[in-house]
Amino acid sequence: MDPFAVLPTLKRELRHELTRNILPFWAGRTLDEVHGGFVGRIDGAHVVDARAPKSGILNARLLWTFSAALRALGEEACRPLADRACTELLGRFWDPVHGGVYWMLDHRGHLLDARKHIYGQAFALYGLSEYYRATGREDALRHAIALFRQIEHVAADRAHGGYIEAFSRDWVPLDDVRLSEKDADERKSMNTHLHVLEAYTTLYGIWPDPWLRERLEALLTLFLEVIIDPASGHLHLFFDEDWTPRSAIVSYGHDIEASWLLLEAADVLGMAPVRERVRTAALRMARVTLAEGLDDDGGLFYEKNGGLDTDKHWWPQAEALVGFLNAYQETGETDFLAAALRVWAFTRRSILDARGEWFGRVARDGTPYPEEDKVGPWKCPYHNARACLEGMRRIDHWLETRAGADAAGPPHP
Repeated sequence: MDPFAVLPTLKRELRHELTRNILPFWAGRTLDEVHGGFVGRIDGAHVVDARAPKSGILNARLLWTFSAALRALGEEACRPLADRACTELLGRFWDPVHGGVYWMLDHRGHLLDARKHIYGQAFALYGLSEYYRATGREDALRHAIALFRQIEHVAADRAHGGYIEAFSRDWVPLDDVRLSEKDADERKSMNTHLHVLEAYTTLYGIWPDPWLRERLEALLTLFLEVIIDPASGHLHLFFDEDWTPRSAIVSYGHDIEASWLLLEAADVLGMAPVRERVRTAALRMARVTLAEGLDDDGGLFYEKNGGLDTDKHWWPQAEALVGFLNAYQETGETDFLAAALRVWAFTRRSILDARGEWFGRVARDGTPYPEEDKVGPWKCPYHNARACLEGMRRIDHWLETRAGADAAGPPHP
Protein backbone atom coordinates (compact mmCIF):
# COMPACT_ATOMS: atom_id res chain seq x y z
CA MET A 1 0.00 0.00 0.00
CA ASP A 2 1.36 3.39 -1.02
CA PRO A 3 0.37 6.02 1.61
CA PHE A 4 1.17 8.83 -0.84
CA ALA A 5 -1.51 7.44 -3.13
CA VAL A 6 -4.29 6.75 -0.62
CA LEU A 7 -3.92 9.50 2.00
CA PRO A 8 -4.53 12.54 -0.26
CA THR A 9 -7.65 10.82 -1.58
CA LEU A 10 -8.84 10.13 1.95
CA LYS A 11 -8.27 13.76 2.89
CA ARG A 12 -10.36 14.99 -0.05
CA GLU A 13 -13.19 12.63 0.85
CA LEU A 14 -13.15 13.70 4.51
CA ARG A 15 -13.23 17.38 3.60
CA HIS A 16 -16.10 16.79 1.19
CA GLU A 17 -18.06 14.86 3.82
CA LEU A 18 -17.55 17.56 6.44
CA THR A 19 -18.22 20.61 4.27
CA ARG A 20 -20.88 19.19 1.95
CA ASN A 21 -22.86 16.92 4.27
CA ILE A 22 -22.25 17.16 8.02
CA LEU A 23 -21.92 20.92 8.53
CA PRO A 24 -24.67 21.88 6.03
CA PHE A 25 -27.10 19.46 7.69
CA TRP A 26 -26.61 20.98 11.13
CA ALA A 27 -26.47 24.55 9.88
CA GLY A 28 -29.51 24.19 7.64
CA ARG A 29 -31.91 21.95 9.55
CA THR A 30 -31.38 22.40 13.28
CA LEU A 31 -31.89 26.12 13.97
CA ASP A 32 -34.92 26.85 16.14
CA GLU A 33 -36.20 30.05 14.55
CA VAL A 34 -39.14 30.30 16.96
CA HIS A 35 -37.60 29.87 20.40
CA GLY A 36 -33.90 30.38 19.67
CA GLY A 37 -30.93 28.04 19.86
CA PHE A 38 -31.20 24.66 18.19
CA VAL A 39 -34.01 22.12 17.95
CA GLY A 40 -33.79 19.24 20.39
CA ARG A 41 -34.69 16.36 18.10
CA ILE A 42 -35.02 15.31 14.47
CA ASP A 43 -36.17 11.72 14.07
CA GLY A 44 -34.91 9.03 11.73
CA ALA A 45 -37.34 10.15 9.02
CA HIS A 46 -35.88 13.68 9.22
CA VAL A 47 -38.99 15.09 10.90
CA VAL A 48 -38.34 17.92 13.36
CA ASP A 49 -39.87 17.47 16.81
CA ALA A 50 -40.51 21.12 17.64
CA ARG A 51 -41.47 20.31 21.24
CA ALA A 52 -38.47 18.15 22.09
CA PRO A 53 -36.38 19.18 25.11
CA LYS A 54 -33.02 20.81 24.46
CA SER A 55 -29.95 19.06 25.81
CA GLY A 56 -26.94 20.82 27.28
CA ILE A 57 -24.76 18.05 25.84
CA LEU A 58 -26.06 18.64 22.31
CA ASN A 59 -25.60 22.41 22.60
CA ALA A 60 -22.04 22.08 23.95
CA ARG A 61 -21.11 19.65 21.19
CA LEU A 62 -22.55 21.98 18.55
CA LEU A 63 -20.45 24.77 20.07
CA TRP A 64 -17.34 22.59 19.78
CA THR A 65 -18.11 21.49 16.21
CA PHE A 66 -18.79 24.89 14.69
CA SER A 67 -15.85 26.41 16.58
CA ALA A 68 -13.46 23.66 15.47
CA ALA A 69 -14.54 23.99 11.84
CA LEU A 70 -14.13 27.76 12.00
CA ARG A 71 -10.65 27.48 13.47
CA ALA A 72 -9.31 24.60 11.39
CA LEU A 73 -10.84 25.38 8.00
CA GLY A 74 -11.56 29.09 8.16
CA GLU A 75 -15.20 28.26 7.38
CA GLU A 76 -16.65 31.70 8.12
CA ALA A 77 -20.17 30.37 7.67
CA CYS A 78 -19.58 28.54 10.96
CA ARG A 79 -18.95 31.74 12.95
CA PRO A 80 -22.60 32.79 13.47
CA LEU A 81 -23.47 29.20 14.37
CA ALA A 82 -20.65 29.00 16.91
CA ASP A 83 -21.78 32.38 18.27
CA ARG A 84 -25.36 31.12 18.50
CA ALA A 85 -24.31 28.00 20.43
CA CYS A 86 -22.12 30.05 22.78
CA THR A 87 -24.91 32.56 23.43
CA GLU A 88 -27.29 29.71 24.25
CA LEU A 89 -24.80 27.97 26.53
CA LEU A 90 -23.80 31.07 28.49
CA GLY A 91 -27.34 32.39 28.49
CA ARG A 92 -30.10 29.88 29.13
CA PHE A 93 -27.99 26.82 29.99
CA TRP A 94 -25.72 28.63 32.45
CA ASP A 95 -26.80 28.71 36.11
CA PRO A 96 -26.38 32.36 37.21
CA VAL A 97 -26.78 31.48 40.90
CA HIS A 98 -24.74 28.32 41.47
CA GLY A 99 -22.57 28.19 38.35
CA GLY A 100 -22.20 25.39 35.84
CA VAL A 101 -24.59 24.30 33.09
CA TYR A 102 -27.99 22.66 33.34
CA TRP A 103 -28.72 19.25 31.92
CA MET A 104 -31.90 20.04 29.97
CA LEU A 105 -34.19 22.89 28.90
CA ASP A 106 -37.68 22.54 27.49
CA HIS A 107 -38.38 23.39 23.86
CA ARG A 108 -38.97 27.05 24.75
CA GLY A 109 -35.63 27.30 26.54
CA HIS A 110 -37.02 27.16 30.09
CA LEU A 111 -35.30 25.07 32.75
CA LEU A 112 -36.44 21.44 32.71
CA ASP A 113 -33.68 19.46 34.45
CA ALA A 114 -31.16 21.30 36.65
CA ARG A 115 -28.81 18.37 37.26
CA LYS A 116 -25.10 19.16 37.13
CA HIS A 117 -23.50 16.01 35.74
CA ILE A 118 -19.71 16.33 35.48
CA TYR A 119 -19.94 14.76 32.02
CA GLY A 120 -22.08 17.73 30.96
CA GLN A 121 -19.77 20.28 32.61
CA ALA A 122 -16.83 18.71 30.78
CA PHE A 123 -18.48 19.10 27.38
CA ALA A 124 -19.36 22.71 28.13
CA LEU A 125 -15.73 23.33 29.08
CA TYR A 126 -14.57 21.57 25.91
CA GLY A 127 -16.84 23.62 23.69
CA LEU A 128 -15.98 26.94 25.34
CA SER A 129 -12.24 26.23 25.10
CA GLU A 130 -12.50 25.45 21.40
CA TYR A 131 -14.65 28.55 20.85
CA TYR A 132 -11.95 30.67 22.50
CA ARG A 133 -9.33 29.08 20.24
CA ALA A 134 -11.40 30.01 17.21
CA THR A 135 -12.54 33.51 18.19
CA GLY A 136 -10.38 34.81 21.05
CA ARG A 137 -13.53 35.70 23.01
CA GLU A 138 -12.33 36.28 26.58
CA ASP A 139 -15.72 35.60 28.16
CA ALA A 140 -15.61 32.06 26.78
CA LEU A 141 -12.19 31.48 28.37
CA ARG A 142 -13.36 32.95 31.69
CA HIS A 143 -16.35 30.60 31.79
CA ALA A 144 -14.19 27.61 30.81
CA ILE A 145 -11.81 28.39 33.66
CA ALA A 146 -14.76 28.83 36.01
CA LEU A 147 -16.01 25.37 35.03
CA PHE A 148 -12.59 23.85 35.68
CA ARG A 149 -12.43 25.42 39.13
CA GLN A 150 -16.01 24.37 39.90
CA ILE A 151 -15.31 20.77 38.93
CA GLU A 152 -12.18 20.69 41.06
CA HIS A 153 -13.76 22.35 44.10
CA VAL A 154 -16.93 20.27 44.28
CA ALA A 155 -16.34 17.04 42.34
CA ALA A 156 -12.74 15.99 42.92
CA ASP A 157 -12.66 12.88 45.11
CA ARG A 158 -9.75 13.60 47.42
CA ALA A 159 -10.03 10.25 49.18
CA HIS A 160 -10.04 7.91 46.18
CA GLY A 161 -9.08 10.03 43.17
CA GLY A 162 -11.08 10.96 40.12
CA TYR A 163 -14.42 12.75 40.22
CA ILE A 164 -17.84 12.36 41.77
CA GLU A 165 -20.25 11.97 38.88
CA ALA A 166 -23.44 13.97 39.41
CA PHE A 167 -24.93 16.77 41.51
CA SER A 168 -28.11 18.72 42.09
CA ARG A 169 -28.43 22.32 40.96
CA ASP A 170 -26.74 23.54 44.17
CA TRP A 171 -23.97 20.91 43.92
CA VAL A 172 -25.24 18.30 46.38
CA PRO A 173 -24.11 14.81 45.24
CA LEU A 174 -26.92 12.70 43.74
CA ASP A 175 -27.72 9.08 44.48
CA ASP A 176 -28.64 8.25 40.87
CA VAL A 177 -25.61 9.20 38.75
CA ARG A 178 -26.59 7.58 35.43
CA LEU A 179 -26.16 9.53 32.21
CA SER A 180 -29.03 7.59 30.67
CA GLU A 181 -31.20 4.56 31.31
CA LYS A 182 -28.71 2.44 29.36
CA ASP A 183 -25.90 3.12 31.86
CA ALA A 184 -25.09 1.35 35.10
CA ASP A 185 -25.82 3.32 38.27
CA GLU A 186 -22.28 3.05 39.62
CA ARG A 187 -20.37 5.69 41.52
CA LYS A 188 -17.74 6.34 38.84
CA SER A 189 -17.50 5.84 35.09
CA MET A 190 -14.76 5.70 32.52
CA ASN A 191 -16.84 7.83 30.18
CA THR A 192 -17.06 10.86 32.43
CA HIS A 193 -13.35 10.73 33.19
CA LEU A 194 -12.41 10.37 29.52
CA HIS A 195 -14.33 13.50 28.61
CA VAL A 196 -12.98 15.46 31.55
CA LEU A 197 -9.51 14.54 30.26
CA GLU A 198 -10.48 15.59 26.73
CA ALA A 199 -11.75 18.95 27.97
CA TYR A 200 -8.77 19.59 30.24
CA THR A 201 -6.41 18.81 27.36
CA THR A 202 -7.99 21.51 25.20
CA LEU A 203 -8.12 24.03 28.03
CA TYR A 204 -4.46 23.43 28.93
CA GLY A 205 -3.50 24.24 25.33
CA ILE A 206 -4.84 27.78 25.81
CA TRP A 207 -4.41 28.23 29.57
CA PRO A 208 -1.30 26.36 30.84
CA ASP A 209 -2.14 26.72 34.51
CA PRO A 210 -0.08 24.66 37.04
CA TRP A 211 -3.17 23.38 38.87
CA LEU A 212 -4.77 22.29 35.58
CA ARG A 213 -1.54 20.56 34.59
CA GLU A 214 -1.47 18.66 37.88
CA ARG A 215 -5.04 17.48 37.41
CA LEU A 216 -4.46 16.44 33.80
CA GLU A 217 -1.42 14.43 34.87
CA ALA A 218 -3.54 12.79 37.58
CA LEU A 219 -6.16 11.79 35.01
CA LEU A 220 -3.54 10.19 32.77
CA THR A 221 -2.19 8.25 35.73
CA LEU A 222 -5.71 7.14 36.63
CA PHE A 223 -6.23 5.72 33.15
CA LEU A 224 -2.85 4.00 33.08
CA GLU A 225 -3.09 2.47 36.54
CA VAL A 226 -6.82 1.90 37.13
CA ILE A 227 -9.16 2.37 34.17
CA ILE A 228 -7.24 0.37 31.54
CA ASP A 229 -7.35 -3.32 32.40
CA PRO A 230 -3.75 -4.63 32.38
CA ALA A 231 -4.84 -8.16 31.50
CA SER A 232 -7.03 -7.45 28.47
CA GLY A 233 -5.99 -3.98 27.33
CA HIS A 234 -9.65 -2.89 27.36
CA LEU A 235 -11.16 -0.08 29.39
CA HIS A 236 -13.18 -0.87 32.49
CA LEU A 237 -16.41 1.10 32.09
CA PHE A 238 -17.88 1.39 35.60
CA PHE A 239 -16.47 1.40 39.13
CA ASP A 240 -17.50 1.77 42.73
CA GLU A 241 -16.27 4.68 44.80
CA ASP A 242 -12.82 3.22 45.49
CA TRP A 243 -12.30 2.19 41.83
CA THR A 244 -13.19 -1.47 42.09
CA PRO A 245 -14.41 -2.46 38.57
CA ARG A 246 -18.16 -3.07 38.40
CA SER A 247 -18.62 -4.02 34.76
CA ALA A 248 -17.26 -6.57 32.31
CA ILE A 249 -18.61 -4.83 29.20
CA VAL A 250 -16.11 -4.14 26.40
CA SER A 251 -16.80 -0.97 24.40
CA TYR A 252 -14.76 -1.05 21.21
CA GLY A 253 -15.62 2.53 20.34
CA HIS A 254 -14.42 3.84 23.69
CA ASP A 255 -11.26 1.74 23.55
CA ILE A 256 -10.16 3.18 20.23
CA GLU A 257 -11.32 6.71 21.16
CA ALA A 258 -9.27 6.63 24.35
CA SER A 259 -6.22 5.38 22.47
CA TRP A 260 -5.79 8.71 20.69
CA LEU A 261 -7.24 11.07 23.32
CA LEU A 262 -4.75 9.81 25.92
CA LEU A 263 -1.86 10.45 23.56
CA GLU A 264 -3.20 13.91 22.78
CA ALA A 265 -3.19 14.69 26.52
CA ALA A 266 0.36 13.38 26.91
CA ASP A 267 1.50 15.50 23.97
CA VAL A 268 0.05 18.73 25.36
CA LEU A 269 1.84 18.07 28.65
CA GLY A 270 5.15 17.48 26.84
CA MET A 271 6.48 14.83 29.25
CA ALA A 272 8.50 12.21 27.36
CA PRO A 273 8.49 9.44 30.02
CA VAL A 274 4.76 9.78 30.57
CA ARG A 275 4.14 9.85 26.84
CA GLU A 276 6.00 6.58 26.36
CA ARG A 277 3.82 4.87 28.96
CA VAL A 278 0.71 6.29 27.36
CA ARG A 279 1.90 5.28 23.90
CA THR A 280 2.41 1.68 24.99
CA ALA A 281 -1.08 1.50 26.47
CA ALA A 282 -2.68 3.32 23.51
CA LEU A 283 -1.13 1.07 20.90
CA ARG A 284 -2.19 -1.99 22.83
CA MET A 285 -5.78 -0.74 22.84
CA ALA A 286 -5.57 -0.06 19.11
CA ARG A 287 -4.21 -3.56 18.42
CA VAL A 288 -6.87 -5.22 20.59
CA THR A 289 -9.60 -3.21 18.86
CA LEU A 290 -8.23 -4.21 15.45
CA ALA A 291 -8.06 -7.87 16.44
CA GLU A 292 -11.42 -8.16 18.21
CA GLY A 293 -13.66 -5.31 17.15
CA LEU A 294 -13.35 -4.94 13.39
CA ASP A 295 -15.85 -6.90 11.32
CA ASP A 296 -15.01 -8.41 7.93
CA ASP A 297 -16.91 -5.59 6.22
CA GLY A 298 -14.69 -2.94 7.85
CA GLY A 299 -17.25 -1.73 10.39
CA LEU A 300 -16.52 -1.58 14.10
CA PHE A 301 -18.76 -3.67 16.36
CA TYR A 302 -20.50 -1.82 19.16
CA GLU A 303 -19.61 -3.82 22.27
CA LYS A 304 -19.19 -7.19 23.92
CA ASN A 305 -21.40 -7.85 26.93
CA GLY A 306 -21.27 -11.59 27.37
CA GLY A 307 -22.10 -11.98 23.69
CA LEU A 308 -21.02 -9.76 20.83
CA ASP A 309 -23.30 -6.90 19.81
CA THR A 310 -22.82 -6.87 16.05
CA ASP A 311 -24.71 -3.63 15.37
CA LYS A 312 -22.65 -0.78 13.95
CA HIS A 313 -23.27 2.56 15.65
CA TRP A 314 -22.23 5.78 13.97
CA TRP A 315 -19.83 7.17 16.55
CA PRO A 316 -17.49 4.14 16.94
CA GLN A 317 -16.83 4.28 13.19
CA ALA A 318 -15.75 7.92 13.54
CA GLU A 319 -13.46 7.16 16.48
CA ALA A 320 -12.02 4.08 14.76
CA LEU A 321 -11.00 6.17 11.77
CA VAL A 322 -9.05 8.57 14.00
CA GLY A 323 -7.69 5.88 16.30
CA PHE A 324 -6.32 3.70 13.52
CA LEU A 325 -4.82 6.71 11.72
CA ASN A 326 -3.20 7.70 14.99
CA ALA A 327 -1.77 4.21 15.49
CA TYR A 328 -0.42 4.28 11.92
CA GLN A 329 1.26 7.63 12.61
CA GLU A 330 2.85 6.23 15.75
CA THR A 331 4.11 2.98 14.24
CA GLY A 332 4.16 3.14 10.45
CA GLU A 333 2.39 -0.25 10.48
CA THR A 334 0.29 -0.49 7.34
CA ASP A 335 -2.23 -2.80 9.03
CA PHE A 336 -3.46 0.26 10.92
CA LEU A 337 -3.68 2.35 7.77
CA ALA A 338 -5.57 -0.44 6.03
CA ALA A 339 -7.96 -0.65 8.99
CA ALA A 340 -8.64 3.11 8.84
CA LEU A 341 -9.39 2.88 5.13
CA ARG A 342 -11.68 -0.11 5.66
CA VAL A 343 -13.61 1.71 8.38
CA TRP A 344 -14.01 4.74 6.14
CA ALA A 345 -15.16 2.60 3.20
CA PHE A 346 -17.74 0.91 5.44
CA THR A 347 -18.87 4.27 6.78
CA ARG A 348 -19.37 5.72 3.31
CA ARG A 349 -21.22 2.60 2.21
CA SER A 350 -23.46 1.95 5.21
CA ILE A 351 -23.46 4.86 7.70
CA LEU A 352 -23.66 7.99 5.53
CA ASP A 353 -27.26 8.92 4.76
CA ALA A 354 -27.88 10.39 1.29
CA ARG A 355 -30.59 12.58 2.83
CA GLY A 356 -28.02 14.18 5.15
CA GLU A 357 -25.89 13.33 8.20
CA TRP A 358 -25.18 9.75 9.34
CA PHE A 359 -27.47 6.91 10.36
CA GLY A 360 -27.34 6.43 14.12
CA ARG A 361 -27.12 2.64 13.93
CA VAL A 362 -27.23 -0.10 11.33
CA ALA A 363 -27.58 -3.86 11.64
CA ARG A 364 -24.71 -6.13 10.68
CA ASP A 365 -26.15 -6.42 7.17
CA GLY A 366 -26.11 -2.62 6.83
CA THR A 367 -29.84 -2.05 7.32
CA PRO A 368 -30.47 1.22 9.22
CA TYR A 369 -32.63 1.21 12.34
CA PRO A 370 -35.41 3.70 11.48
CA GLU A 371 -36.11 4.54 15.14
CA GLU A 372 -32.65 6.04 15.62
CA ASP A 373 -32.67 9.85 15.76
CA LYS A 374 -30.73 12.08 13.41
CA VAL A 375 -30.56 14.80 16.08
CA GLY A 376 -30.96 14.27 19.80
CA PRO A 377 -29.25 14.52 23.18
CA TRP A 378 -26.78 11.82 22.12
CA LYS A 379 -26.82 12.29 18.33
CA CYS A 380 -24.68 15.23 17.37
CA PRO A 381 -21.90 16.25 14.93
CA TYR A 382 -19.08 16.03 17.45
CA HIS A 383 -17.76 12.54 16.68
CA ASN A 384 -18.11 12.57 12.91
CA ALA A 385 -17.07 16.19 12.36
CA ARG A 386 -14.09 15.66 14.63
CA ALA A 387 -13.11 12.51 12.75
CA CYS A 388 -13.03 14.48 9.50
CA LEU A 389 -11.03 17.33 11.04
CA GLU A 390 -8.60 15.00 12.83
CA GLY A 391 -8.15 12.85 9.74
CA MET A 392 -7.38 15.85 7.55
CA ARG A 393 -4.99 17.31 10.12
CA ARG A 394 -3.13 14.04 10.59
CA ILE A 395 -2.81 13.43 6.86
CA ASP A 396 -1.43 16.94 6.37
CA HIS A 397 1.09 16.39 9.15
CA TRP A 398 2.16 13.01 7.77
CA LEU A 399 2.59 14.36 4.25
CA GLU A 400 4.54 17.39 5.45
CA THR A 401 6.78 15.24 7.63
CA ARG A 402 7.52 12.81 4.83
CA ALA A 403 8.10 15.59 2.33
CA GLY A 404 10.56 17.22 4.73
CA ALA A 405 12.39 13.95 5.26
CA ASP A 406 12.63 13.34 1.52
CA ALA A 407 13.92 16.87 0.93
CA ALA A 408 16.64 16.37 3.55
CA GLY A 409 17.95 13.33 1.72
CA PRO A 410 19.39 10.18 3.26
CA PRO A 411 21.09 10.44 6.67
CA HIS A 412 24.84 10.98 6.72
CA PRO A 413 26.94 7.92 7.52
